[in-house]
Amino acid sequence: MNLTTRSRWLTAIAAGVAGWVIFGPKGPDAVEATAGTAVPAAHASHAGAAAHASPPVEAAVLGLADRVVDQTAASALFAAHSWYVAPPPPPPVVEAAPAPPPKPTAPPLPYKFIGSYTPDGAKPVFFLSSGEKVYDVHVGDTLENTYSIDSYNNGQLVLTYKPLNQQQQLPLTGAGQ
Repeated sequence: MNLTTRSRWLTAIAAGVAGWVIFGPKGPDAVEATAGTAVPAAHASHAGAAAHASPPVEAAVLGLADRVVDQTAASALFAAHSWYVAPPPPPPVVEAAPAPPPKPTAPPLPYKFIGSYTPDGAKPVFFLSSGEKVYDVHVGDTLENTYSIDSYNNGQLVLTYKPLNQQQQLPLTGAGQ
């Protein structure tokens, strides 16, 4: 029932119209009572009851007339509700700069100390082995274009790995020292 129809219906009841009030299309034998018209005998009992009940009903209906519900609030009563709560967004991805590659280092020394010989008044000769090869070297020599013999200090031979210019120490131990 829309708001206009409801208000007409409440107004008709509140006015205490004696008789039948018909809304909508009227049938061929429909009877409509208006003020000052005679009520047919068949409906006299109803008209009398309506006349006696009119004042209290009229006050009650007029009291309810202002209680019309707003259509937006009425439709919200049966609206679909969702209890879904969206999850929080994922934390931002911080792209860390890739760690710089480690600084290149010289490979382990491929040489082992075999022994040394120092002739009278001459520079010492050091005997080194790598695999099945044996080298006799002096300070200042270069081995296989990769290692140079730099010095002899405190029982250690100092070699420099030429591609990276890194120094390495070879301890001198053994019989010929």
